[in-house]
This record gives sequence, structure tokens and C-alpha cells, in this order.
Amino acid sequence: MDFLSEQSIWLYILIFFGRIMETLLGIIWLILISRGERLASSVIMLMATGLWILVAGTVLVGFQTDILKSIIYVLASAVGVYVGASIEEKLALGLSSLQVIVPQDNVAHENQAFELAKLLRSKDFAVTVLQGKGRLGKRDILTLHLKRKRIKTAIKIVKAQINNAVIVVNDVKSISGGYLKNK
Repeated sequence: MDFLSEQSIWLYILIFFGRIMETLLGIIWLILISRGERLASSVIMLMATGLWILVAGTVLVGFQTDILKSIIYVLASAVGVYVGASIEEKLALGLSSLQVIVPQDNVAHENQAFELAKLLRSKDFAVTVLQGKGRLGKRDILTLHLKRKRIKTAIKIVKAQINNAVIVVNDVKSISGGYLKNK
């Protein structure tokens, strides 16, 4: 591993892509640990720590005489966060809760929430409809528990049916019982 102690393009490439991978693994680790996935998060952290030792150690060897290593390391950290967040968004690991608050402006709109619930159920979403009261009157509240991968689809359906609905999305650590489609 002599090339790690010399100034070469391969050293800088290793630092750059190694740090991106380490940051990416750190983001995935954080998400898995927050969702209670202890075993998977432990394996991810094992890999991230190994990469950190390799990459940070490479940067620290002679960093005073080769400041470019430090600059590349810092830049790769920023790139790693961006790439990690993008990949995490695509993976959409975990569960979410979606609340749709529908105003009941008049009698013509009274069944709007129930029609929306019927449509969502036809698309394999589990929906619970509750009655509520807001500052301006009655509200129907639709609650959906779903996989994060399905949030965009659910929101698209809601907005196509009711343009003035209030939509709230929350992360959920776990769900026990009920109906959750494996899609």
C-alpha cells in the first residue's frame, strides 16, 4: 500500500470516493438505527468505521505537507451527504403516517372524504376516517399508515380529488396490527 503514502491521483481518488461511501453508510446507519434495525445498523456501522479508519488515516499521514488531502476529504463529506440523502430518498425505508384533513364547506362536499377514502382503498391503502372540528367548522380526517415508498402515490391521489386538503406526513417507528399492503 505504498501508493497511500505518496502523492498520486489514486490517493486523492481513494480519499474522495472512500469518504463519500463512509458518509453514505453513516446516513443509512442513522436511518436504520432510528427505525429499530439493530443488526443491520451494526453491520453498516462496522463497514463505515472500517472505511473511516482507512480514509481518515490516509488523510492524516502527512496532511501538513499535503493540504489537498484535507480539502478533498472535506469536499467529499459534502458530496457524501448529498448523495446519501438522495439514495435514502429513493430507498424510502420505513413506515409513515399520512393525515389528510378535509374541510366540509357545505352539504355538496360532505361525502368528499368518504369518496376519497373509497378511492384510496381501491388502490390498496388502509384508510381510517375520523370526524373533527377545526376553527372554521367540521373536518373529516383521513389517516393512512403506509410504507414510505407509497407516500408520493397517496398524495397524488389526494391532490387530484381535493385540492384544498391539508396533508401531514409523519415517520412511524413501528405498526402492530391493522392492514398494510406489501407493495
